[in-house]
Amino acid sequence: MKHSSNFRNSLIAVFVLSILLFSACSTPVKEKADPVEANIKMYTHVWDVIINQGKLNLFNDSNFTTDVVMHANPDIVGIDKAREYYANYLTGFSDIQFTIKDVFGQGDKIVKHWNFNGTHTGVFFGIPATGKTVNIDGVTLVRMSNGKIAEERDFMDNLDFMTQLGLIPPAK
Repeated sequence: MKHSSNFRNSLIAVFVLSILLFSACSTPVKEKADPVEANIKMYTHVWDVIINQGKLNLFNDSNFTTDVVMHANPDIVGIDKAREYYANYLTGFSDIQFTIKDVFGQGDKIVKHWNFNGTHTGVFFGIPATGKTVNIDGVTLVRMSNGKIAEERDFMDNLDFMTQLGLIPPAK
């Protein structure tokens, strides 16, 4: 009798352990937030609001590092200078439609494929209004730092942009 009792207790113990292991394996594990996805979400939201809604106040130390670098000629360094730089787009163009066509990232890097569409109705970097509509695609390489925009480098066809503004005659 003693052997069958020990066997039965061992069997019960194995059964209880099996249930515990099974329930532990089936318990959903809380996934850690993906920092790349968080960066992309923040980044796309900030630029959508700045350009499409004209809210330059999003150039702040919650969204940008204080020493943010916008590569241009010459480079724009710092939040205030970046805000001044992008104000030219908002004062130079009306009916702006800025669309992020695709965006992806890895680590602290983001790549954005975008389209800018608007009518040149105001002074744009010293260029008087031409009344012309532009529709230009570009790509931006981005570096994030601690969830903030730290560095950007835009690539677009400047010849096409100037041609659309009517500043350069179209190629024949």
